[in-house]
Amino acid sequence: GTEVVEDPNGKTFTVTSRVEFRVTKEDNEVEVTCTVDHESLQNSERSTTQKLQVHCTWGDILGGLEPSLLPGAADPFWLIPNLNFPGKSRGLTPVPCLSPQEFLWEKEGSDAPLQLSSDSVLIFPFLNKSDSGTYVCTATSSMGSVVAKYNLDVSGCTAGWSCWDGASAPPAGSQLLLSFLSPAWADASPVPSTSSTYHAMIGGVVAVIVFLLLSLLIVLGHYLIRHKGTYLTHEAKGSDDAPDADTAIINAEGGQAGGDDKKEYFI
Repeated sequence: GTEVVEDPNGKTFTVTSRVEFRVTKEDNEVEVTCTVDHESLQNSERSTTQKLQVHCTWGDILGGLEPSLLPGAADPFWLIPNLNFPGKSRGLTPVPCLSPQEFLWEKEGSDAPLQLSSDSVLIFPFLNKSDSGTYVCTATSSMGSVVAKYNLDVSGCTAGWSCWDGASAPPAGSQLLLSFLSPAWADASPVPSTSSTYHAMIGGVVAVIVFLLLSLLIVLGHYLIRHKGTYLTHEAKGSDDAPDADTAIINAEGGQAGGDDKKEYFI
């Protein structure tokens, strides 16, 4: 509505105008112009322009979809947070859609973040049992930040969708979406975690080092066994023309040779 107040001097007027309308996040930074046409302006107009700052809008999370229109077994599966507002059903829970916004997806126990973008959807292109765990999403805007947790349990159950306190998962190989506080579903691929890659590389290097050490020990042991006593055997021969160590020892213990009383003792 518009309110016109005449000042006490009777020469100036104060015009106040208020307007209310529904906005979306796309209306952020949109210019709104207010134009005043008053008799005191003598057939001229005065205008002022302001930019909208959209901090929060509200809407139904499923847009009032009927159960028959919810995703089927062949469609992507949605995990939708249960905000537990009194008197509100899960399918019509009002959720904030902040603009501008930023979403950080992390998995508990993982060092690297999964995804950081303006998209509120985390997609699993190929779902495996190793994806089970607790996922944390931090949404940040000019109004502040909020954190929500989702528990994903991949156990090969029947297709379905649920909330934080329990999650059904599609069979391995199906596409899964985790969504945080947004009525708009969009495609977004998660950034793969690098921690598992580093662990695999370190494990491979350690395995190669252990294999080389074991091989070296086996070769060294085999070499020592084959050449054990070589030095003493050559000493026992006494001369290069002895056929082998046994002959040298027998000759040493065979008594007299040519009437001599000489004996050789070997240690």
